[in-house]
Amino acid sequence: MFGKVLIANRGEIALRVIRACRELNVKTVAIFSEADRNSLHVRYADEAFCVGPGPSARSYLNVPNIIGAAEVAGVDAIHPGYGFLSENANFAEICTSHGIKFIGPPAPAISLMGDKASAKQRMLEAGVPVIPGSGIIESLAVAKKFCAEAGYPVLIKATAGGGGKGMRIVGRDADLGAGIAAASGEALAAFANPGVYIEKLLVHPRHIEVQVLADEYGHVIHIGERDCSVQKPSHQKLLEEAPAPHLDADVRTKLCEAAVRAARSCDYTNAGTLEFLVAEDGHFYFMEMNTRIQVEHPITEVVYGVDLVKWQIRIAAGERLTIRQEDVRPRGHAIECRINAEDPDNKFTPAAGKLGSVLMPGGPGIRVDTHIYSGSDVPPYYDSMLAKITAAGRDRAEAIARMRRALAEIEVRGVATTTSMHQRILNHPSFIAGRTHVTWLREEVLARQPVGVGSHGG
Repeated sequence: MFGKVLIANRGEIALRVIRACRELNVKTVAIFSEADRNSLHVRYADEAFCVGPGPSARSYLNVPNIIGAAEVAGVDAIHPGYGFLSENANFAEICTSHGIKFIGPPAPAISLMGDKASAKQRMLEAGVPVIPGSGIIESLAVAKKFCAEAGYPVLIKATAGGGGKGMRIVGRDADLGAGIAAASGEALAAFANPGVYIEKLLVHPRHIEVQVLADEYGHVIHIGERDCSVQKPSHQKLLEEAPAPHLDADVRTKLCEAAVRAARSCDYTNAGTLEFLVAEDGHFYFMEMNTRIQVEHPITEVVYGVDLVKWQIRIAAGERLTIRQEDVRPRGHAIECRINAEDPDNKFTPAAGKLGSVLMPGGPGIRVDTHIYSGSDVPPYYDSMLAKITAAGRDRAEAIARMRRALAEIEVRGVATTTSMHQRILNHPSFIAGRTHVTWLREEVLARQPVGVGSHGG
């Protein structure tokens, strides 16, 4: 086991890693920006080094300063958390070149799965379904042939696209030519490249992800799935739950098996997550792989009884994975709500400032992951998440009841939060029924938001 680990991150995930290290009797080194000087991860670590001013590019992304701190502290390994440098293959290589173990997958796996084209090709080779897509459209005849095989509706996308430009949804053959012309023209104007391609469009799919663990000796398992369909209009996750409600047992089995095949196909080690879109007809398609620990890992931990962060560290230290696939069974249900410093009434605009009173919930089945406290600062430079509240119960109904109770107990003064939005979600009939999809929040909740619903002060 390592003697000392540096955590190249901040906030609640830095605290989470520090706590895991302490349970493993491993010394910890925190890094911090000048804006985070009074943060809890600095206080709880055995050592701490300032690596730059507030902006992340000059601190938490400042690789020379981070490596310098690691060398001065004499650490054996670096845990990147999530975000920042966690999926940076170059950083992983730099750690290795300095004799420091990167607690995550090897750089080639990060690089392979971080490139959409190479990841998609590898998944096809591994027999993992991907969303049907054409190459660059050269003629209307080619486009019609693809659409006849894939089925409508389809999404025409600019090959050099971004920001929603050069995109058109087409629902029938008669509109295909006009859609291609419009998307191509818009792409030419926006990107000086008229090239477009077509993808099968999934209507109201669910976002289901599968947690995998892999050691350095070829042992790969999954730790179940999570439903992450409740998302902001920006596609950022807001609430997650495990196991996924109303997921067909056969689809669940095939999803998890596909995730394990995917991990094996890229010689993956450590913790990772395969993300899929699941269509209404039960067909599922690979979307991407996150080569790191996920924000929503607590719901998997409480449902499956597996400490994912400690296993990250143990695997990186060369230990064998002792969990057998047949022993991975869910116990009950869990829901996680992300309490962000954002105003849901104003397009989830992030907020910053000094916090007043902070009270977090407790009681049976409630887990709180947070780095804030009364009087702490919320800097404007970083992700807006203040806390993750996880509610676990014997079944989904109990988890919902406990989360409602927990949300009612939260008090965060000084900035707008997403607490009231979560209360609306937890009381919505479609959510209670377990019937959500990736555009559900926008279409069923935000579109019907009553005037005067606030989200300030708690």
